[in-house]
Amino acid sequence: MAENDETIHLDTEQARAGATPHMTRYVLGFGLVLVILAFAVIILL
Repeated sequence: MAENDETIHLDTEQARAGATPHMTRYVLGFGLVLVILAFAVIILL
């Protein structure tokens, strides 16, 4: 087994092997709002 003492520096996008769009926060937000609305409708009926 060869020893390698070289340090590898990668930025976040290279380490994740792809782009990371910020759509998740919007999907979670919309889902949370929809669940709160659904519970409000259930309670009021």
